[in-house]
Amino acid sequence: MELSCGTGEKPLKSLLIADCWAALPKGHGSSPMTGPIAQFANARYLNLETFRKTGVGVRTPVWFAQEGEVFYIYSTPDAGKVKRIRNNPKVRVAPCDFRGNLRGAWLDGRLRICEGQEAARGQELLRSKYGWLKIAGDFFSRLRGRAQTVIAIDMG
Repeated sequence: MELSCGTGEKPLKSLLIADCWAALPKGHGSSPMTGPIAQFANARYLNLETFRKTGVGVRTPVWFAQEGEVFYIYSTPDAGKVKRIRNNPKVRVAPCDFRGNLRGAWLDGRLRICEGQEAARGQELLRSKYGWLKIAGDFFSRLRGRAQTVIAIDMG
């Protein structure tokens, strides 16, 4: 699809979210990472595997932000992953693409639901990493009256 500016100029290249995403800075955080967690340094998505009561894993690609050995993600309070977290905080994570195709090795972690200042910090880190895409998503979530739950994944 091509867009025209309507002034007889040649058509502009269509803007795709992927094009905008490619322009965002890669790598976030103030200190270089080492060890297995370093594989997440330039990752845009994290494949989160939570577990049902039966022990069956459910994988979901999600946005994430990192601070030290803690990853922050968010979801709606009634999402399946949040329900599974309440039943079993054990998870596995691996870097992935937006479709969930793995880009690294699985690591074990433990989840917890954040509240107060930690939830605000998680949201701040996510907005910093994803920029206007996160801000726009938050805006439309608020318009629809949907709350967000911030979740911390402890890797230590």
